[in-house]
Amino acid sequence: MAATEPGTRPSVLLLGFALLLLVVFLGAFAAGRAAGPVAPGLSPGSSGPGGPSDRMPGMDGHDMGAGR
Repeated sequence: MAATEPGTRPSVLLLGFALLLLVVFLGAFAAGRAAGPVAPGLSPGSSGPGGPSDRMPGMDGHDMGAGR
């Protein structure tokens, strides 16, 4: 085992940890891209304003102010 300066070991460990985080992030990103969208046809901003016509039948009283 080669002798190293006292200040180099923590920086090497930090670099290794950062590389590990990068590998895990890239793996999760690749898995998400391979799985595809959660709900096909769903896009950001596709819903309209929440008015009375948008409510499901039988769901009266389930709005934000129902408990007051």
